Amino acid sequence: MSRTLLGFDFGRNRIGIAVGQEITCTVTPLLTLPGKNQKPDWPGISHLIEEWQPELLVVGLPLQIDGSEQDMSKAARRFGNQLKGRYNLPVEMVDERYSSLEANMLLREKQAPRVKKNMPQYNDHIAAQLILQSWMDTHAHKGLD
Repeated sequence: MSRTLLGFDFGRNRIGIAVGQEITCTVTPLLTLPGKNQKPDWPGISHLIEEWQPELLVVGLPLQIDGSEQDMSKAARRFGNQLKGRYNLPVEMVDERYSSLEANMLLREKQAPRVKKNMPQYNDHIAAQLILQSWMDTHAHKGLD
């Protein structure tokens, strides 16, 4: 089955977004949308939904190290519910523990001056890539067994 998916690293100030193709199990970071008054940039998200025509949306769920939920977990779930309601698309939540830390490590390895200057912006869509890749890795071979 070939589906296009969008992955989201939700934050109150920024939302990182990545796109994935299920048939190739590949994920590419797209961009980071700034929030407005701690609210998602719905016109920007709508544009990406229209452009990429995804069949599934994957949202990172921030959890504590022990797996318990935190305040941002509730905000991410609310964002996922809003995506589902606005676009009538299925939404899956994925444990995103350590995705931002891993994104920071990947960016530091590149050590590009432009990347260092804009670290938070790059971090968010790289984190979205890691979140969506995690979903792909978990679901890639389901149904093939």
